[in-house]
Amino acid sequence: MPVINRIAAFHDDMTAWRRDLHEHPELSMQESRTAATVHEKLAAFGVDEIITGLATHGVIGVIKAGTSDRAIGLRADMDALPMQEESGLPYASKNPGVMHACGHDGHTAMLLGAAKYLAETRNFDGTVYLIFQPAEEFEAGAQKMVVDGLFQRCPMDKVYGLHNWPQMKAGTFLWRTGPVMAAVGFFDITITGRGSHGALPHQGVDPVVVSAQIITALQTLISRSMEPIQGGVISIGSIHGGEAPNIIPERIVMKGTARWYKPEVGDLIENGMRRIINGIAETFGARAELNFLRHCPATVNDPEATELATQAAAAVAGTDGLREMPAPTMGGEDFAYMLNAKQGAYLMLGGGRGPDEPLLHHPKYDFNDEILPVGASWWATLVEQQLAKA
Repeated sequence: MPVINRIAAFHDDMTAWRRDLHEHPELSMQESRTAATVHEKLAAFGVDEIITGLATHGVIGVIKAGTSDRAIGLRADMDALPMQEESGLPYASKNPGVMHACGHDGHTAMLLGAAKYLAETRNFDGTVYLIFQPAEEFEAGAQKMVVDGLFQRCPMDKVYGLHNWPQMKAGTFLWRTGPVMAAVGFFDITITGRGSHGALPHQGVDPVVVSAQIITALQTLISRSMEPIQGGVISIGSIHGGEAPNIIPERIVMKGTARWYKPEVGDLIENGMRRIINGIAETFGARAELNFLRHCPATVNDPEATELATQAAAAVAGTDGLREMPAPTMGGEDFAYMLNAKQGAYLMLGGGRGPDEPLLHHPKYDFNDEILPVGASWWATLVEQQLAKA
């Protein structure tokens, strides 16, 4: 994994930054400590300007060199997930029920590494905007930053994102033109029946039975209502209701996620869910309520920007370190909002240690610190190639 020598020299520093962030994770829209840490590091590196306040906890470092009006944006996410960590690591989360299980601690550390290098060397001609974004997991922080005037305050030609990918060999870059990640919807389904004694079900309306019918029926939207070549997912991730084994509860609340690529498929899923949920509930004499939130659209890479991104990746990892993704993933990414507003691309960076590597959103997942200088070198190479001195 060839990297920029100067960046390799402070690999230990990046590791320390990453592990500190891992130990102190913060949920979406609560990233006050993380934002303060980023601000402190950027100030110590000597960046030209630090912009704060976008999407509440967003931080943007600005580095300028030369006289060109060309500009590029580099984005990393900062928030963690509502999960209990089970890694047993010495730097495991100190915040109960909150964990960096998606590697945003690593993303932030890599971009800080690039910031340190770029502020020191300034081997480019133009302006770099280092975008540290809150609330990627929930609350659509990318959209909030765009609405708050990110691209007006920071006029840039292109914007780039990077995500670690533990399924792939460490140091390998994955790329794809066009859709790379799916659109994301989150939903709550509330089924209200009539509670009764478990021995006397005829005296009530059982929302548990209604929920079971709905869970099964929702899958027909994917298997029977959608054109087979279209991609779509509906998954229930949480079911809550009842307290005792002999009482039929009054209410069941289910939470889940839906994924798709084309907007019309998202419409089909949302409208179909309402039809099925309300129809089944009415059939059993219950009431249903669906709250469907469209978190972000599909992440779509621009062809020209993707080509430039892969050129930088090849300079860092070699052509053998590049892999084209055969198909987009059903994972979602609110960086889509930035790509909808600005030309850019989103790549994956392999971080796998072996076949038993815990994957993203697993309670034992841990970012692979070995790839920190690889990601930081890619950021820096993007800048030095696209804002090359004349």
